[in-house]
Formats: sequence, C-alpha cells, structure tokens
Amino acid sequence: MEHIRTPKVEQVKLLDRFSNKSVTGTLHLTATHLIFVESNSTSAQEIWILHHHIASVEKLSLTTSGCPLLIQCRNFRLVHFVIPRERDCHDIYSSLLRLLRPVSYDELYAFSYNPKQNDQQREEGWQLIDLAAEFERMGVPCDQWQLTDVNREYKFYWQVRAVCQRFPPNICIGLVKSVVPHLLCFSNVLQGGGHLYLFVSCLQAAVCRCSQPLSGFSARCLEDEHMLQAISKANHNSRYIYVMDTRPKLNALANRAAGKGYENEDNYSNIRFQFVGIENIHVMRGSLQKLLEGVGTRSLSMTDYLVGLENSGWLRHIKAIMDAAIFLAKAVTVEGASVLVHCSDGWDRTAQVCALGSLLMDPYYRTIKGFMVLIEKDWISFGHKFADRCDQLDPDPKEVSPIFTQFLECVWQLTEQFPQAFEFSEWFLIQIHEHVHSCQFGNFLGNSQRQREDLHSFFKECQYH
Repeated sequence: MEHIRTPKVEQVKLLDRFSNKSVTGTLHLTATHLIFVESNSTSAQEIWILHHHIASVEKLSLTTSGCPLLIQCRNFRLVHFVIPRERDCHDIYSSLLRLLRPVSYDELYAFSYNPKQNDQQREEGWQLIDLAAEFERMGVPCDQWQLTDVNREYKFYWQVRAVCQRFPPNICIGLVKSVVPHLLCFSNVLQGGGHLYLFVSCLQAAVCRCSQPLSGFSARCLEDEHMLQAISKANHNSRYIYVMDTRPKLNALANRAAGKGYENEDNYSNIRFQFVGIENIHVMRGSLQKLLEGVGTRSLSMTDYLVGLENSGWLRHIKAIMDAAIFLAKAVTVEGASVLVHCSDGWDRTAQVCALGSLLMDPYYRTIKGFMVLIEKDWISFGHKFADRCDQLDPDPKEVSPIFTQFLECVWQLTEQFPQAFEFSEWFLIQIHEHVHSCQFGNFLGNSQRQREDLHSFFKECQYH
C-alpha cells in the first residue's frame, strides 16, 4: 500500500477502442488490482486488472477531455482510461510502474491471495496431480523401462547437482533397464543444458527428450551413443530411432562451432536425423511484438489485419511447431519408432513438440484432467523457465518469450479443427493463460520444481509467523 499515491479517482472515462464510445466511473487502486467501477448503478460493470497482468503503462499527452492512460496487459487486453486531472493521472501512472514490477517472490499475488480454503484443502491443491500414477498409466515400469530415484533430494550426483535441481526428485526420469545410473550421469554431464535423457511417454514406442549434446565437429561421446543404442533396443518394433532436432539446421551448425551442436550420424548405425526448423526464443519474442504492434493496438480493416498478421510471422511459427508434433506422432504411431527430441537447452521447443505430440497421440491428454497432467509433466516438472519466459520478476528482457503461449495457441488450433475430440474449450485455455501470468497460484511460479517447492515452504513459513 505504501506505493499507492492516489487510491481513488472519480469521473474517469473508459474508452472502447472499437466503437469510440466511453463510460464514466470510478478508478480504484488497491495493493493487488486496478479496479474500474461504472457509475451507472443499474447496470454497473466492473473491470478488475491484476497488477501483474499489466505489461506496460503509458501516460499520453494531456487533452481537453483529460489525461489518457493506456494499459497493455500480458493477456493481450488493452485498456484506455481518460483521467480528468493530470496530477491524478500521474499518481496512478507512477504507482502502477512500481506495482507491476515486484522485486521479490513474496510480492507476487500468490502470497497475498487468500482463497476460502482450510489448510487441508490448500495442501490437497499441491497434490492434485500424481505423476507416479501417470507413469503407471503409460505402462512404466515395464520389461524395458524402469523408474529411478537417483535425483532424490535434487542431488543427482555431485557433478550435476545444480543442474538437476530443475527436475523432479523421484519418479520422472525414465531409464532403459540396460543403462546403469553412472552411465546416465556421465552422459548427462556432456549435455549442453545439463539435461538428462528424460522419458516422456510410452505408447507403441518411447518418446524421450534432452538438450543438445556437447559434441563439436569431431568429438565423440560414447556414453551418448550407448544411450541411444539402448533406447533403440528397448523398442522391439523398430530397428531405428528418430532423433528430432527442433532447431533450424543453420542454428545447430552454428552451435557446433561452439562445441555443442547435434549428433553426428556417422557415429550411429541406428538413427534417422530430422531437423524441423522451429525458431529460437528471440525470434518468437520479436514475432509477438510485431503482431501486437500491427494488429493489437487499434481498430483495423480486415485487409490491414491480415497484412499485419502475415508480416509478424506468428502463424508460420505456429505451423512449424504443429508440423513437428505431427511428425513425432506419425513416427511413433505409424512407423512404430522411438523418438528422441531435443533443441538447444531442452526446455522450450522440446517441451512444445513433446507435449503437443502427446496430445495428438493420447486421447487422455484431451480431457480436462489429462491436459492438466500433460502441463504438469512436460512443462512444470521438466523445468520450463516460467519465471524468465513470462517476465515474473523483471528478468533479463532477452529471456522473455511467448513459448507457452504458442503451445496454447497450437492446442486452440486443434480444438477449432476437431472440437469433438476435446473435453475442454477455448475458455479453459484462456483461463490457463490468464494464470500463467497472474501468479495467483503456485503452479507456474519460478523456473523449476525445486524452486516452487522452496517457495511453497516459504509461503507456509510466512503464514505461520
């Protein structure tokens, strides 16, 4: 509350950018929300804007009707107020600049939100998704695959302790039974982002994910080669395994010059290599910015809208992700081949492709509960960097990117084409997107499962005191 200069302003106009009409009401500024209440008592509307939903706030030049305040939100809402007095507008503007940028996790909405639940109900919320049951549903453990607790207490051997704090502690690392833990550990050290060969799903064949290898132009990693050989042998229906590199080939070649890159097919007898050409986080961030600049800030004709959409490249990127997921699904369901998916670090494009591919292959993930499990498994527990990508605590701007938003858009495209195949609708996807950015709940906070558990403990400690 100490950051709020003016908690209430009356006679504020809310403009509709499409109809150019306006309604008059009162603007309230609280510790968590900006609230507009229409003056008309018979049909008064209320608009609640969570501070953390605000991406930017702009105070425009004073006009004869007042001082305009333009608010752009992370959920793509655009709100245009006109405040009668310039001083009041400046106070609201200055307060919002501070309130929309929390400096520590305890300032996020999750730490002040107080649902009407008792302690038991709150704890049950953390236990809603059981990944052990999900792996059992997929048939693991089985003859060829087992689950391991080598990452218990997030300390998977001293060599990669810091890295493995990003992964679940017990059951989410699938091991080919013929691979001993020390081989997995050594192979992991040689992965670019420190990623394990993480088991994703097991239907007709296995889908695994990892980061790019530290192979360089001529170096070899025998442990990596043995791992791929073991994954291939675990599938009795196919003599080869697909290795999908989700990056454009030029990007992967550039990484090879830095000692990273991709697997050398000459060193493997049983792999089929496939580049699928999804661009990196920087290109995706730029594409969304162009989209919002071109079509999201003003009323347009249909022609101008379509031109702006085309110039942004947004739908081309969506198609690239969907094409990759379709390739993955066909490789598993039609050819019966196992697939290893990776990109540079393994937590962005890899998550998009694996999650979307699983959605195509397994109808369970097209139910409401199944979709929640899918997000928990492929995004939350496997360490997608929600804090950085969704700009939760003012990170490096170069780390912000709409990776999860793209995944939701891909799912939406599928629901539009095959509505009867899904138990949920567009509304469910919008609600998920709202809360990825609201920080109202603990699910999407931080960059890793370990970090979320630490925040959970910190929250309970704050409640106790």
